[in-house]
Amino acid sequence: AEQQQPRNSEILRDQHIDIHSKQLIMTRKSKQPGGHNPLTYAERKRLKSSGYGTQSTRLSAESQLPFGHCALGLSPIEGDAVATNSGHIYSREAIVQYLLTKNGELKRERAEYERQRVEVENRRHVWEEKNRKETEQKFVTKDQGAMSSALVVREDAAAASGGGVARGSSTSSTAKTASGNTKGKEIGQQNTLQHVSYWLTTSQPIHQKGTSGNDGDFDYAAEIEALPTPPPDRPTSPMSGEPLKLKQLIPLHLVHEESDEKKSGMSSSNINTGKVLCAVSHKTITTQPTIAIKTTGQVMLKSVYDELAKPTMTCPVTGKKFKEKDVLELIKGKSGFAASGNVVAKKYNPTLT
Repeated sequence: AEQQQPRNSEILRDQHIDIHSKQLIMTRKSKQPGGHNPLTYAERKRLKSSGYGTQSTRLSAESQLPFGHCALGLSPIEGDAVATNSGHIYSREAIVQYLLTKNGELKRERAEYERQRVEVENRRHVWEEKNRKETEQKFVTKDQGAMSSALVVREDAAAASGGGVARGSSTSSTAKTASGNTKGKEIGQQNTLQHVSYWLTTSQPIHQKGTSGNDGDFDYAAEIEALPTPPPDRPTSPMSGEPLKLKQLIPLHLVHEESDEKKSGMSSSNINTGKVLCAVSHKTITTQPTIAIKTTGQVMLKSVYDELAKPTMTCPVTGKKFKEKDVLELIKGKSGFAASGNVVAKKYNPTLT
């Protein structure tokens, strides 16, 4: 009994520690949305219309691009249809016009970039030439200064030895030296005044384009980095952003569903409803995975491709052989249903927490 009593006390102590630790655990209420928010639900609901917090909205079917519509014109493709390697479908007229416009813009951007780069190179050459001339002038001034000082010493020695002419020449040289010293003092005083009276217009630093620092050094690396980004050589795809050429467009043969007027014989015009049918099963393609064969341009459902075309690697419509690299998976169409893809658009805005 004496040995069992301390064991009971240890058990009670452990249970007390467990209860105390459970009390320190964060409650479920604080983990819920708005548990630590200083605003109430009614306040957040009122502020939602003014842009507070993350804004989200449900996209309807009108905001989605159905299959068979041009990714640029956002309308049913009436003429020739083409696809890019990213799987997006375009109207040939729209994508060709886009490439022509972008090529013209890139040409103008490249010309402007070259003009700015040549301007930087010209400023660099001007600065290098100016720096070279200043270096030469400093060297010549230093060398000629040494010779002139030696000449003055000789003239002073000749004047001391005698001769009126020598005295006159020495006097003139002394006057020149004195005037030079006076001018130097005036320039020094003016520089000191400019340094102290910094608010004067004459004391403001002169900034030249293409130079950096107070000493006027040309920073070629900084000038090159300040240039805009060089334009790309080719225009980019409007949807994927990858470089795109005209010859990379893949022609497609789309089978459209006929309108009710044409089915009933009331109209003979080529009017379609905008819906695209599978070239093999003639089922309407909406949000199903779709495959296109590059060599033949036939568009079919992926389930039909896996069942009929993939085992023999032969196009079910034309009977031509194709390779695995000739298979292009097209972008699926979207609808207002959640199963078709992302139907909620969100925009993040900062909050108080």
